[in-house]
Amino acid sequence: MRHQVCDAGGRCQWFYANPDARLRPGVGVYRGFRSRAGTAQEHVVVPTGRVSLLIGFGGELRLARTAAPGGAGTAGPAHRSVVSGLHTRARVLGHRGDLHGIEVTLAPWAAYRLFGTSLRELADTVTDPADVLGGRVRDLAAALEATHDWRRRFALLDETLLRWSSEVAPEHEPSPAVLEAWRLLGLTAGTVPVRELADRTGWSLRHLENRFREQIGLAPKSLARVLRLNRAIRELAAGERAADTALACGFYDQSHLSREFSAMTGLPPGRFLAAGNRTSAWLTGCRNGSPGPSGSTRSPGSLRSTGSTGARFRPIPGTGPRVSLAANGPTGHGTSSSGAPS
Repeated sequence: MRHQVCDAGGRCQWFYANPDARLRPGVGVYRGFRSRAGTAQEHVVVPTGRVSLLIGFGGELRLARTAAPGGAGTAGPAHRSVVSGLHTRARVLGHRGDLHGIEVTLAPWAAYRLFGTSLRELADTVTDPADVLGGRVRDLAAALEATHDWRRRFALLDETLLRWSSEVAPEHEPSPAVLEAWRLLGLTAGTVPVRELADRTGWSLRHLENRFREQIGLAPKSLARVLRLNRAIRELAAGERAADTALACGFYDQSHLSREFSAMTGLPPGRFLAAGNRTSAWLTGCRNGSPGPSGSTRSPGSLRSTGSTGARFRPIPGTGPRVSLAANGPTGHGTSSSGAPS
């Protein structure tokens, strides 16, 4: 387990732990959080190709579809706990400065198994986890809240997710063809043509899209846009030139890159990078770096821009395109590409 404090007064703390190996890489790094900032907070939550399950112990958060912090937009309802499906446009998350709980990120195929529902219904949606998982998530939330030691909380999360995984009905195992399409999208960071995905699976384009949306949440073309955006964010945050980034990430040109950035984050690339600490792939934000795929912690400067803004973007770690989940779940492998789905 790793512990980070975001300010000298300890008003904001994060606790990280890797899930049981049998749950990886479908289940990402566990992230406990305790914020006592005392003042209202908000940040942009960027599309990542991951499903987020946040179980809250205290405080409420509010998600909106609009992406610019402090900008106009319709706020959504307040939630103590949320499940957020895949989305193609950034949202603003806000809370009143007091927030406590655990966030878990899942590859969408793993969420499809564990949730037992079509992920099409969760796309571009934020809802109460009880609407998806029923009473079992309420029982888990109560048990986690009653446990005051973070190591024990993470162990309880392992135990619960392994049990849920062992109870998956056969009809909710992801299709091997969908997993292969998912793997190829991850390996190419969204640049593989959708027609090639259909050819590799042996399905028609329409059948691939229908099955993919059911088990992943978005159509392959929509997920490809998210993956290209994620790679572009990493390249630009590392100091690469916009023109070179556009070419490397499969955009037609720099203008195309800028249009996609604005459409999906609500901000052009320069303003997005300048937002720095107010952009995150985590629902609860991240200001002190994030743990890397191997479980180590990235320093804040590891994704520092070489431009004058010094902006940094923290992706959710551990997102290679390998496929596995528990003893009887889907299995597979692939060469990891940082930031691609798992």
